[in-house]
Amino acid sequence: ATSTPCSFLEIIAAVAWEVDKPLSIEEVEVAPPKAHEVRVKIVATGICGTDDHVLKGSIPNIDYPIIPGHEGAGIVESIGEGVTCVKPGDKVIPLCLPQCGECSFCLNPDTNCCLKTHLHESQNLMPDKTSRFTCKGKAIHHFLWISTFSEYTVMPDSAIARIDDDAPLDKVCLFGCGFSTGYGAAINTAKVKPGSTCAIFGLGGVGLSVVVGCKSAGASRIIGIDINKDKFTKARELGATECINPQDFKKPIQEVLLEMTGHGVDYSFEVVGHTDTMVAALVSCHMGSGTCVLVGTPPLGSQLSFDPLLLFTGRTWKGCLIGGWKTKDSIPKLVSGYMEKKFNPDVLITHTLPFDKINEGFELLQSGKR
Repeated sequence: ATSTPCSFLEIIAAVAWEVDKPLSIEEVEVAPPKAHEVRVKIVATGICGTDDHVLKGSIPNIDYPIIPGHEGAGIVESIGEGVTCVKPGDKVIPLCLPQCGECSFCLNPDTNCCLKTHLHESQNLMPDKTSRFTCKGKAIHHFLWISTFSEYTVMPDSAIARIDDDAPLDKVCLFGCGFSTGYGAAINTAKVKPGSTCAIFGLGGVGLSVVVGCKSAGASRIIGIDINKDKFTKARELGATECINPQDFKKPIQEVLLEMTGHGVDYSFEVVGHTDTMVAALVSCHMGSGTCVLVGTPPLGSQLSFDPLLLFTGRTWKGCLIGGWKTKDSIPKLVSGYMEKKFNPDVLITHTLPFDKINEGFELLQSGKR
């Protein structure tokens, strides 16, 4: 498709019309960008567990119908008035966590949680409270402002980052969420120290990215934990020194880890999104100095129950949002690091499917074959 900035585009997108129904491939009309908005041709998009949460209705404050997707890469097609950060033809990564650069959180060096994030204010519509998507005469909601399950999408200029012109978009789309989240959990949130011991609960794409981060930080012992043994080979390839399956033991996995390490690991990462593994990850870290990082997204309405004495002795429990990166500043630098071969997340890509097979992608995700 070609366009001038003032034209509407007829494109194909994957629409979630309601909860617990497969995505529907639809013809959708995409409006041109308004002031401080950018229209992007999506070249590649990953499928993340958070998108699965959207289909299941377990993300807060989501309105349907909606076009999900938040781990994409593409090329700027047109820009609205006042946009200076990108120009047509630029390669970009849409940002599921914006960086407006103006709010008190963006101005605080200790947080990346911009106040324009969906967790603070709904991103189901553009900032002017209207949608740029129309299907069958009905307005379709945006997801995290970026909706990458669409051939073309529109987002505010606070939610886009220009990347290297020679970056392979079918590989670096992972930097929009999965790789950046896991790698940053180790580097930024935990601040893993050289010679330390780490445990990663869950070895999907994000968990494997934590492994890469722990190895980059110089951890001497990296223990991968998953109930799917098929993931162990790739985990070891990326830097895990040991891999264990909780189903192979009669005792709780936290007890196994305490026995393996003497007093617990220095850093544990929960990358599953289950409350029971969150508590297990906390218990498994060193009682006097261990740090546990929550990376996996828990289902809507989840509640934690744990013994507060676990924290009294000196453990630290931390959350992690997109790896702690200030996205607009950091995602381009991460992509540049990839281009310089500082790390290689290509092995995280298990399947490449045509867009019309997107529901098969979700079946692979749900089966653990990704």
